[in-house]
Amino acid sequence: MDSSKIQNFTLTNILLLIVLLLAGPVIAQQGTIRGRVYDEKTNEGLPFVNLVIEGTNIGSTTDLEGNFLFTGVKPGFVRLRVSSVGYDTRLSPEFMVTNTRTANIDIGLQEKSLELDVVEVLVSQFERSEESPVSLRRLGIREIERSPGSNRDISKVIQGLPGVAFTPAFRNDVIVRGGGPFENSFFLDGVEIPNINHFATQGASGGPVGIINTDFIREVEMYSGAFPANRGDAMSSVFEFRQINGNSDKLSFQTTVGASDLAVTADGPLGPNTTFIASARRSYLQFVFSVVGLPFLPTYNGFQFKTNTRVSDNSTLTVTGIGAIDLFDLNLDANETEEQRFILDFLPVNEQWNYALGAVYRRFKTNGTETFVLSRNMLRNMAYKHPNNIDSLPRTLDYTSDEIENKFRYERSLPLGDYQLNIGGGGEYARYKNQTFQEIFFNNQIDTLNYQTDLELFKWSLFGQITRRLLDERLSLSLGLRSDANSYSSQMTNLLDQLSPRFSASYKVRDGLYLNFNTGRYYQLPAYTTMGFRNNANVLVNKENGLSYISSDHLVAGIELLPDRNSKLSLEGFYKLYNSYPFSVNDSVALGSLSADFGVVGNEEVVSTGEGRAYGAELFYRNQDLGKWNIILSYTLVRSEFKDIRSEFISSAWDNRHIVNITGLRDLPNNWEVGFKWRYSGGSPYTPYDRELSSRVDAWNLQGMAYLDYSRFNSERLAGFHQLDVRVDKQFFLNNFSLMLYLDVQNVYNFKASQPPNFILEEDDSGNPVIMDEDGVKRYRLKELENNIGSVLPSVGIIFIF
Repeated sequence: MDSSKIQNFTLTNILLLIVLLLAGPVIAQQGTIRGRVYDEKTNEGLPFVNLVIEGTNIGSTTDLEGNFLFTGVKPGFVRLRVSSVGYDTRLSPEFMVTNTRTANIDIGLQEKSLELDVVEVLVSQFERSEESPVSLRRLGIREIERSPGSNRDISKVIQGLPGVAFTPAFRNDVIVRGGGPFENSFFLDGVEIPNINHFATQGASGGPVGIINTDFIREVEMYSGAFPANRGDAMSSVFEFRQINGNSDKLSFQTTVGASDLAVTADGPLGPNTTFIASARRSYLQFVFSVVGLPFLPTYNGFQFKTNTRVSDNSTLTVTGIGAIDLFDLNLDANETEEQRFILDFLPVNEQWNYALGAVYRRFKTNGTETFVLSRNMLRNMAYKHPNNIDSLPRTLDYTSDEIENKFRYERSLPLGDYQLNIGGGGEYARYKNQTFQEIFFNNQIDTLNYQTDLELFKWSLFGQITRRLLDERLSLSLGLRSDANSYSSQMTNLLDQLSPRFSASYKVRDGLYLNFNTGRYYQLPAYTTMGFRNNANVLVNKENGLSYISSDHLVAGIELLPDRNSKLSLEGFYKLYNSYPFSVNDSVALGSLSADFGVVGNEEVVSTGEGRAYGAELFYRNQDLGKWNIILSYTLVRSEFKDIRSEFISSAWDNRHIVNITGLRDLPNNWEVGFKWRYSGGSPYTPYDRELSSRVDAWNLQGMAYLDYSRFNSERLAGFHQLDVRVDKQFFLNNFSLMLYLDVQNVYNFKASQPPNFILEEDDSGNPVIMDEDGVKRYRLKELENNIGSVLPSVGIIFIF
């Protein structure tokens, strides 16, 4: 990629931004906050609750139905301190106040279980979870909206969380504590969504650009361990994305011009008890890439919506949807250089679309809550390739695949004396369709992979979790049990074979000091690409091989210190042990140790014999007011290894060893904000290419690139990678609209990250590949192409709210 051309392309935009930033003074307008305070158990509005805007003396009180109103509020990010007799005092999540739309927030309070003789309660900014006292991290709206280097891409924002590795290769793989990108689950307001990236890697979680619109997100929670029992099918992380509600007062609009796309968002009331928010996004990368002469032209479109209805005083209904339409085409005119021709030779044309649609009905009862979740999601992935990109020649690759899931989940949460109980179950009907034609080079000859799959599955699950506080609430214990099964094969039908217990404990040594512990066993179903793979005899070969659920045993222990209400320090040690991981028959490696790429992962013959482990320690420090800076600092020491065919542990592709994230945000006068993010990731292992095999003309022509040498699997390691990103924001709050501008500069000091070298065809003076004849075997003459990436990448964003 010629990044210097992209820099020149954005120069005009940056100059425009500077002109706007230096514009004369404007009249600041005021905003409004409207909301409701309710009892978390019954959803009943709480009267006479005191609310104060944190850091000010501005207060309000709820009416008889729990409603409150603030007017004349200075725009910006705010929190509310909420207190009431008989309830725990709480700080609300941070939210944004503007002059153009009313900020709506509903706040639940928990009834005090023990009356303590305390004169003043010091409320921490950091809420704790009794079910998951370890390995739970949260990001608020400020960290999401203002994350340096992320360009308001939520998939890049979460790469700044503790224990999450990142790569310089323009991908958003979610790699948590040494686990692979396949090992994560994602929930949007309680609805499971299988994909969070455009151009998603089927069978994993990666992709270059996030699907989720940042305008919708008010909070992100990441569990890197201690998963709640109501969340399954994950071994490394569970992400909870919580969305805002639409404006209850009037219709408003937001237009965002970002680094790669244009988005339009609308929100407002649909009736007296219903609000909505909806958006559409479209990229303009294809135009930029065409101008700068890149050989590929990606186009993505994204859609998202949410409605929230207060059905009655004790029930709510949320409907949410998200989708994407993606096209990855080739720019055949960009073929002047060897590197351009190399990319055109191996890249296929890819078309992909997906959606998820779900409804969450929550009913509050005098003794707890009931939750019903109904959802459907679908992914269609298509790819094809013609030799030399000549459409008249027969395709060497023709791939079409569908993944369809229809899900139902029921949860019942209720108190039982001193215990809090959450129980439930789920059912799912899934369908996986695949039509594959691919010419491959196997056993020194050309072979053809040609099969069709139409696989139908029924899945079911049961779960429960019980929690209690003891010793004057100094000790909290939580025990959970979950089990999943499905109709794929006899190895997977028995719930007793996938029993997934988990246990958490947290002891309060003194105010602000906790000792935390968790252990558990978690199961995950192999990817549909693996379950539905057929050989040329049209046999579900992996089913015949006894494919089973993958398991991961976790052990986490740590100490947590809350020195004051604004800061948190924690240290955790973790150990993950993998069993029954799919193990490639052809390559003799566990799939969990392979690096991800664009396309498809897992569509090959495997056996469930893979074993692995990931272990290390994680230091986390957070201070929301350190010399007026909001600081997040984390260091993760991690090892990730899988056994090879000799039962010896070797490094996986995710064995980065050292991961450092430092983020700082600061408010300045006159609605200015600045931020920085510095990241370091240790070099990842990689597998060198097999030069002898790759040079064969018949082998190269099928793949268009070199073949990996699995006899030297992950025997090489890249150098470490680090990057500094900075961001400057300026906000204008005018009479009838708000204007927000930002300048985001990635890789400020222009660090060049090493990547595995590529082999390309050596050409003669006429531009034709040089072919040699060695013992009757025709071979291309290959040359090594250095592969360093990274450059200063400035971009601007304009957000217009009216």
